[in-house]
Order: sequence, then structure tokens, then C-alpha cells
Amino acid sequence: MVKKTLKALGIALALLIVVLLVKTLTYKTRQIAVEPLAPVALSDKCITHLSEAVKIKTVSHDVTTLDSAPFYQFQAFLKQSYPLADSLLHRQCINKLSLLYTWKGKNPALQPLLLIGHMDVVPAENGGGEQWEFPPFSGEINNNAVCGRGTLDDKVNVIGLLEAVEMLLKEGFKPERTIYLAFGHDEEIGGEKGAAKIAAYLQEQHVKAGFLLDEGLVITKGIVPGIKKNVALIGISEKGYVSVELAVETDGGHSSMPARETAIGILSEAVSKLEKHPMRSQLSAPVQRFLDYVGPEMPFLQRLAFANQWLLKNLILSIYEKSSNAGNALVRTTTAPTLFKSGTKDNVLPGYATATLNFRILPGETSDDVMAHIRKTIKDKRVKAKKLPNFSEPSPVSEIDCPEFACLQKSISQTFSNTIIAPSLVLAATDARHYSAITKNLYRFIPLIAESDDLKRIHGVNEKISCSDFLNAVRFYRQLIINAQ
Repeated sequence: MVKKTLKALGIALALLIVVLLVKTLTYKTRQIAVEPLAPVALSDKCITHLSEAVKIKTVSHDVTTLDSAPFYQFQAFLKQSYPLADSLLHRQCINKLSLLYTWKGKNPALQPLLLIGHMDVVPAENGGGEQWEFPPFSGEINNNAVCGRGTLDDKVNVIGLLEAVEMLLKEGFKPERTIYLAFGHDEEIGGEKGAAKIAAYLQEQHVKAGFLLDEGLVITKGIVPGIKKNVALIGISEKGYVSVELAVETDGGHSSMPARETAIGILSEAVSKLEKHPMRSQLSAPVQRFLDYVGPEMPFLQRLAFANQWLLKNLILSIYEKSSNAGNALVRTTTAPTLFKSGTKDNVLPGYATATLNFRILPGETSDDVMAHIRKTIKDKRVKAKKLPNFSEPSPVSEIDCPEFACLQKSISQTFSNTIIAPSLVLAATDARHYSAITKNLYRFIPLIAESDDLKRIHGVNEKISCSDFLNAVRFYRQLIINAQ
């Protein structure tokens, strides 16, 4: 009996190995074969224009303290720097501070192309102190790089797109499909008065775009484990977000006679429970598609794992959970306590305590799922949970088996040779989410090659972009417009 059991187990193991190997060997590449193009010659004015754009302090602090003067200055700068775009394209101010350019196409039967970015930037820490190599709004050109706030987020998009359009206009290029350039002024504080208003206007005009390209993910260098080549990541969805306030109300009193449980203690325990018991990890649709694209390009053992997710999914999830904070954020709705308020004096027991937690929601889950998780995890009726306003559900997942995604693939491959391309998930929020009624194909990608240290500069100190990277971004946008026809 034992021999028969061992024999059966051996046969089962052999069959399992065969299945694993067959799936691995038939795990085919999703990359397309495209010949890279010779770099188009560009004027040094491209670099000068980016430098000048950085000098204009289009900072968005919050909705109540937004200084409109720099945005009017920025509009005047664009008008002067891109005279053909200003005169040959239809230029509109939306809600006074945002811009919409319309480049009319020859074939109205083709759905328009929507290229967007944002003109505002986040403040510089401490106004830009000694940590900055150059003042954050100096636009200094040093060591073959343009330095300053906005070079990566997101004036690279705005100036890069206008440079490409101005160049094509000089060449006499006339698009087949209409092209919209939409530049919001408040993305860094939610985009409600910029991108949302532009999207509402386009919806009123019954515009249905073929696809949209916004800021988002980049071409990573040495970041994706197991792959030596650069990997261009195209965001096909972005996480939602919701902030939840937890509140506890108890009797206060003198600190010399504390109750066994205080408002702060009860609330602290609730927050601790939520940190220790996050929402479950899972492979959302964007991450699943990312694995499908990068898996075939990996060494054999990693390729075997990704090709056999039916068996090894839990192992893959465990690896991502433990790899890094970003890896963990890719596979679950994250929990982040951000505010804690209570008390007025060191010898007074507060009768009221509040904490705010920010959740970034994975596609496939909702803010209601977050609220249910909070109630189930805390299990304490004394802790009241309230969803704060201005939350956002995860964006729809855009198609990848379509001509629009193939157009992006082709344009990236032509501009950046020897690069792997993969769809993925954007962890932060972008203006793209406001346009879901305009097109179902929302893509988020900045044509920049970045290492881990470069990514830290976004919203951080010493933000800068190399001149060669910026020129390649202009070349990419130019080629994308041509290919989209």
C-alpha cells in the first residue's frame, strides 16, 4: 500500500513538473519588434524654455491660498515662447487659469488624441534651504541638467508637448485626428478647478477621445528585479484614496485619577489594530498585466513563478509584500495614519481624541470596502469612523490589447531602444482620473529614464532633469503625435 501511494505521489509530482515547465516554456513575450529611429535634431531653445518655465513660481499650496499671478505670467510665457501653437491652434482659458489647445484634424471621423499635463508645482521644503544645490526656482542649467521645482513634475510634460507641437507646426505637419493639449493649474491639490473643469467642458462639447496620455510612471533603470534592461511602465489605472477620521469621546478629568481606558488609549489601540491588520493582498488587474509583460523577460526561475501564478500566486504576493514599501503598495490597499489630535494640557485628561488615516485603494476595491474593513478590524463601538469628503475611487483599468496601447509601445520603442514595455499601476493620483467620461483609454507615462534616486527628487529636494532626457521626451511626444495619425 505504501509503495502504491509513493508511486502515485511520484507520478503526480512528475505531472506537476511537466505542467510547470510547459507553461514556462510557452510563456511568450508581449514585446513588439520595432526599429529605433535616429534622434531628431532639436534646438537648444528647448532647454532654455524649460529653464524659464521653472523660474515661474506656479505653486499650488491649497485651494484658499492659490496665487493666480504666476499662472497668468506662465500663460504669457507660453504665448511668447510658442507663437505657432498660440496662433494656429485654438487656445482657451478654462476657469481662468487652466489651458486647452485644440489642433483641428483633417478627418473628423477619427477620435481625438488628448495629451495632458499640469502647470502647478508643489512648494519647496522650507522655501528651498541649504539642502538645495541651487535655489528651487532658479531654473539653473548646470552639469547638463535643468535644476528646479517642476522639472520632473510636471513642466517636463507641458513644455515637452508644446516643443513637439511647435516643431511639427514649423514642419507643416497637419494631423488627421484632432489633438487636444490640456494643462490644468491645480493637480497638486486635487485638480477640481483645473482638469475637472476642462473635462466637463469637453464633455459638454460631446468629445470622445481615442486615448489620453498624462504624467505617471517612467522608464525605470535598475528598479525591476531580475531585469537588466530599462523597463518603461505605462500606468493603466491608478489607486483611489479615502481619508477616514476615527473619533473617541469619553469622560475627561484630572490626570491624577485616570480611568483604566482613556480616549487617547482607546484610539491608539484602534489605530494599532488597523496598522497590524491591513487589507488583504491581491494581484489587481493592472499588476497582473504587469507580470504578464515582464515575466517572459525574466531569468528562468522568476519566469517559472510568473508563468504559474495558478500555483505560486501566494509566493509572488509574499515577495512583493516584503520587497519594499512600494512593492507592498502594489498588492494591497494601504493604511497610513497621518493625523492624531487630542489634549490641551499635560495634567488634563482629554475627553475627545481624533485620528485621520489615509487609505490608497487598490483597483477592485472601494471606499465602502475600506469602511467595512475598519469596522470589522476595530470591533469597538466607542470608536466612530467617518469618511472624509473629496475621496476618489480607483480609476477604471484601461485596455492594453488595442491599437492605442500599441501606438504607445511603438513610440517608446522608436525613441528608447532596447527597452521593455509593460502596463502597471500608478500608486498616486493624477489628473487623468477626471477624464474617464471622455475616453476609456487613460494612460499615464512620462518619457524619462529614472533610477531610484531620481524618483526621490519628485516632490523632494534637488529636483532636476538631464538635458538629454528632456530632449528625448520632446522626441517621444513628437513621434507619438505622428504615430497616432
